[in-house]
Amino acid sequence: MNQVQNICLVDDDDLFHFITKKVIERTDLVKNIKVFYNGREAIHFLESALSLMEELPDVILLDLNMPVMDGWEFLEEFISLKPKLGKKISIYIVSSSNDPADIMKAKSISEVTDFVIKPVTEAKFVEMIQGLLSGSGKE
Repeated sequence: MNQVQNICLVDDDDLFHFITKKVIERTDLVKNIKVFYNGREAIHFLESALSLMEELPDVILLDLNMPVMDGWEFLEEFISLKPKLGKKISIYIVSSSNDPADIMKAKSISEVTDFVIKPVTEAKFVEMIQGLLSGSGKE
């Protein structure tokens, strides 16, 4: 199976970073993993990587509840930045929230590929990446 070049984890939880990185590494489906602790850090990275297409992520795993800039605020900024990116980036909301309002709101945003309730299992991650690589991920 092919690999995804870059993935970004945007979450303020160190344990989530540790576990999710281990899950991702076990699948051997991703070359590079970048970690950000809030949406602001991730937006700054995207802005700085605009001229370096190879640095931009293919996938973002985005938490909703974070300090500084939460996932909803990140999505607002991302949507305004999207025309400058020149690359499709799949965003998966990965949250401990199972609030139907959060799930419905996330699924109503066209930039969001899917809503995943934590933790991300190896099987779920493989399913996400296979969908992306086969082109069946939501546009």
